[in-house]
Amino acid sequence: VQLQASGGGLVQAGGSLRLSCAASGRTFSGYRMGWFRQAPGKEREFVAALSWTGGSTYYADSVKGRLTISIDNAKNTVYLQMNSLKPEDTAVYYCAADRVYRAVVGGTGNYWGQGTLVTVSS
Repeated sequence: VQLQASGGGLVQAGGSLRLSCAASGRTFSGYRMGWFRQAPGKEREFVAALSWTGGSTYYADSVKGRLTISIDNAKNTVYLQMNSLKPEDTAVYYCAADRVYRAVVGGTGNYWGQGTLVTVSS
């Protein structure tokens, strides 16, 4: 099983980025997918999650209205559209997967990607 995250980079405050997480190695139907981030010197924190069908979306309060999680089942890819970025969004972003929604949201999912770095300059 592999979760390959990509799309990170350097962007100015107020700008946008779209992260991708390509899932492979098994059938993910029935799985829940999520995004986490870890800023320098801080603990990893939950960002957003959804079910493989694209429903049941859930967001951290700090990103509501600015970040949007979505999925393309045909491509086995989960996206995180990031708009109105702030310097405090600077972090390594990871995607995660598990059959149990609570495990994904709680950060104990079975599968994790390698992370992609997002840097937001002020």
